[in-house]
Amino acid sequence: MIFLALFRESILFALHALRVNRLRTVLSLLGVTIGIFAIITVFTAVDSMEKKVRESMSSLGENVVYVEKWPWTFGPDYPWWKYINRPLPDTKELEDVKRRTTLADAVVFVADVRKTVSSGTSYVENCIITAASHEFDKVSTFDISSGRYFSELESETGRAVAIIGSSVAAALFPSADPVGNTIKIFGRNVEVVGVVAQQGESMFGTSLDAKVVIPMHYARTLVDIKAEEYQPHLLVKAREGVKTEDLTDELEGVMRALRRLKPTSDDNFALNEVSLLAQPTQELFNIIGSVGWVIGVFSILVGGFGIANIMFVSVRERTSQIGIQKSLGARNSFILMQFLVESVVLCLIGGVIGLLLVWGITTLGANLLDFDFSLSMANVVLGLSISVLIGIISGFIPSYSASQLDPVEAIRSNA
Repeated sequence: MIFLALFRESILFALHALRVNRLRTVLSLLGVTIGIFAIITVFTAVDSMEKKVRESMSSLGENVVYVEKWPWTFGPDYPWWKYINRPLPDTKELEDVKRRTTLADAVVFVADVRKTVSSGTSYVENCIITAASHEFDKVSTFDISSGRYFSELESETGRAVAIIGSSVAAALFPSADPVGNTIKIFGRNVEVVGVVAQQGESMFGTSLDAKVVIPMHYARTLVDIKAEEYQPHLLVKAREGVKTEDLTDELEGVMRALRRLKPTSDDNFALNEVSLLAQPTQELFNIIGSVGWVIGVFSILVGGFGIANIMFVSVRERTSQIGIQKSLGARNSFILMQFLVESVVLCLIGGVIGLLLVWGITTLGANLLDFDFSLSMANVVLGLSISVLIGIISGFIPSYSASQLDPVEAIRSNA
């Protein structure tokens, strides 16, 4: 009960200090507010970007290995001409890899062609048409909102069927159900059998919203899908419980055997996976977070000195009151806690204002930029915790000096 009474009294003293010395208090809290705002804004931005990157990476497939000509990351001294002379993955290797791998759940050939897609008077220019073998739905994460996926017979016989993304569906069929209708690709009629549910933008271009997916065997009647301009590659998904590293090791042996490479020869293919992108991305986020800490700490130092200053002034103004309290039996710990709680409350007010500013900025940014900025509860707790810590550190010396005052000398003070 004594602690609660002390806590209540300290809060009232803090609020009284705010009312009586508004300008001084605002200037003192400004550093804490700016510091919390800087740190939490950076952390919120980093968290939002990291979430977006992770979602984009998950769309690439966390347990999927990409067999390609070019690596996603380059070594420091690797000659560029060695990459250019590498052969491209082709449809024959698709069947060979399927037959030889034991750790793969699905193997898919994919090539991307850019072409205008139309229906009636509506059209989508430069649309990405993805030619994929039948197991594409096993390695790519998407839902069908309307219609269905290709049947195995349609894939193997090369039927003129397609699955279209939500953006393509909205552009070509604004007021009609696309399923059962036809679109024109390369001047040929292709039946729409399914529509992919909206996925949103992806940082790596893996979203199917603005794409059309057609069977590989149908696409090869339209273009040479093995041409380099269409970036042909294989997607290999690991079986349940199989580590991606183990699948990569097996694929390396399989591909070297298929391409008849000597033991001393370098690989003429690249095995890419999401982990290759995760490490440099995480390092970038760590650097941004460190910059946020540096900016915030300098602001908080200024704010801490401001809080310490206002607490010293508060002690001086209430010196006689402290003497009376001590003469009536108040212990040093009581006086210490009284001013320390007041310091913490003042810093919490500055921290809350900073968090409210962050919330306003993130809400405005999310609406204007169409990006999922959100102030997480973890960052709110972090901001409040930092505020409490600043209050304790900057308020301890003034509080301790108040608790050590001699009651007789304090009562005689003219302050």
